[in-house]
Amino acid sequence: MKEQFALERLTGLIAFARAGSLGSYTAAARSLSVSPSAVSKSIQRLEGSLGVPLFTRTTRSLVLTDEGRELHARALRLLNDAEEIEQVARAAQGEPSGTLRIAASLPIGLHLIAPRLPRFRERHPQVKIDLRLSDQLVDLVEEGIDLAVRIGDLADSRFLSRRLAPHQLGCYASPDYLARNAPPTHPEELERHETVNLRYQSSGQLFRWPFRIGEKEIDLTPTSGIVVDTSEGVIAAVIAGGGIGIATSLMAKPLVERGALIPVLAEFAVTRQDITAVWPASRRANPAVRAFLDFLVTDKPKAGT
Repeated sequence: MKEQFALERLTGLIAFARAGSLGSYTAAARSLSVSPSAVSKSIQRLEGSLGVPLFTRTTRSLVLTDEGRELHARALRLLNDAEEIEQVARAAQGEPSGTLRIAASLPIGLHLIAPRLPRFRERHPQVKIDLRLSDQLVDLVEEGIDLAVRIGDLADSRFLSRRLAPHQLGCYASPDYLARNAPPTHPEELERHETVNLRYQSSGQLFRWPFRIGEKEIDLTPTSGIVVDTSEGVIAAVIAGGGIGIATSLMAKPLVERGALIPVLAEFAVTRQDITAVWPASRRANPAVRAFLDFLVTDKPKAGT
C-alpha cells in the first residue's frame, strides 16, 4: 500500500509540474498523453496527500497558490529528470520508438512536415507522431516537446539546432487578378496594385516584404487593402483574386504547379536559410529525434508536396 501511495504522489507531482507550467489541465493532459480527468484526479490526490492547495481554480484559469509556486520549481526538476531517464532508456534501445512530439507553426507544419510523416512512419513504424501546430512560440522544455521546426532568427540559445533546406520569399497573384491587371515589373510598382499582407499575431506588426535589387536587399510594406493574421489566410485571399501577396516557396510551389498562383517579380525574390530544427539537449541521444532530423534533411518531397 505504501508503494501505491508513493507511486500516486509521483504521478501527481508530474501532472502538477506540467499543469503549473501550461496553466491548464487540458494542456497538461495533452502534453502527457493522458486525459484531463486523469490529470485533475492525480493533482487532487496530491493536494490531499500534502495537505495544501496547489492551485486556485476558476472557470477560466488555473493559478498557482503561494504554496504551489514554492513547490512547482522542484516538481518541474523532477519531471525533467524523469524525461531524461526516458531518453536514456530509448537511446539504449537503439531503434527509434515511442511517441515523438513535434511543434511547428501552421505553414511549416502543413507544408514541410505533415506531408512527409507517412513516409517517415513507413521507415520507422515504431515511432508515433504527435504534431502540434501553433503560431505561438512554445516552450519546448515546459511542454515536453522533443523537437520543433521554426522559421526566422532563433532567440533561444539553450537548444541544439540544425538548419534545414533553404526557401524563397516571393510575390504571387492569381491568374484572375493578372488577367485584370498588368503585373508589376519592379517592387516600387506594388503601390499601384491591390496587395494582401500578413499581420503577426504575436506583435500586431505588418510583415515587411523583402526584395533583392542588385546586390542589396530592401524591405517594403505596401499599403494593403486586405490584412490577415495567418499565412494560410493570405494565400486564400490571393488565390481568390484579392491582389498580390508574398509567401514562402514552401507554400506557393504546389499552388503554382496547379495553376492557382503565378509568380510575380520573381527576379527580385530573396532566398532564406532560416528554417531550423531545434531540440533540448536532453533529447540529444533520442533515436527517434535523430532519425527524424536525418529524415528532414535527406527526404525529397514528391511533386506537389
